[in-house]
Amino acid sequence: MTTNSGARPAPALLLQRLAACLLAAGAWMASPAQAGVIDVVAIPGGAFTYQAAGEFLDQGRPVDAPRVQGRVEDGRAIMRRQVSQAEYARCVQAGACKRLDKGFRDLEAADLPAVGVSWADATAYAEWLSRETGQRWRLPVYAEWVRAAADRYREDGALPSDPDNPSARWLAEYDREISRSQGRIKPPQPFGHFGVNTLGMSDMGGNVWEWTDTCFASHSVGALPLAPRENCGVRILAGAHIAAMADFIRDPRNGACSIGLPPANLGFRLVRED
Repeated sequence: MTTNSGARPAPALLLQRLAACLLAAGAWMASPAQAGVIDVVAIPGGAFTYQAAGEFLDQGRPVDAPRVQGRVEDGRAIMRRQVSQAEYARCVQAGACKRLDKGFRDLEAADLPAVGVSWADATAYAEWLSRETGQRWRLPVYAEWVRAAADRYREDGALPSDPDNPSARWLAEYDREISRSQGRIKPPQPFGHFGVNTLGMSDMGGNVWEWTDTCFASHSVGALPLAPRENCGVRILAGAHIAAMADFIRDPRNGACSIGLPPANLGFRLVRED
């Protein structure tokens, strides 16, 4: 029996091809959990030291944050990259996340990080993803982010602290902020642009500052130590340098009140508790 190479496919074959196309489209439209594309890296458990987050005052004068011991429990994994624009858009489409502000709301690239998001937006996404997956997703605390950053973690250098000459510290801090602002790339870049760390984490310390769940706190140290004053309306941001910002801020460039040089962009990645 000869076969006509120019013959049209049988109706059953056409239906199979159509079904395959619909499945592929469904995978693209699915949530990250449904598509099975959440790539995570285990955060090394154990104790380590790092520079504490927050404000430290000695008799009202700013001093350098001390090094403290942190600990990460086993069973923590963190997203290899930040949440993408396309992934955040799916949460908006599901009615679980709020639309972003003008200039950010129509961003849906799969290879760019979601930016223009507040701590509240990131928390809403974590809650939605937890419902979708049946797993517990949340923002990392600052110590977890530091541990995951590995060799990309950077501490603030020491500044002068002379009670008789407080202007020396102010001038040194001003010079540091100017240095940080020079040559900074402002638009978000495709995933991988800033490389990977020794754990395989992508873009740690790049130009997207990541929300953490750690509250800002003011510490009184020295001869008159007092209990820390915690303000959970302000959260710690981790990135090329540590920052702190009100939890409702989405775009730090529009006059947002921050501590230190404002971050270029606000985004996030999540921790999964196994």
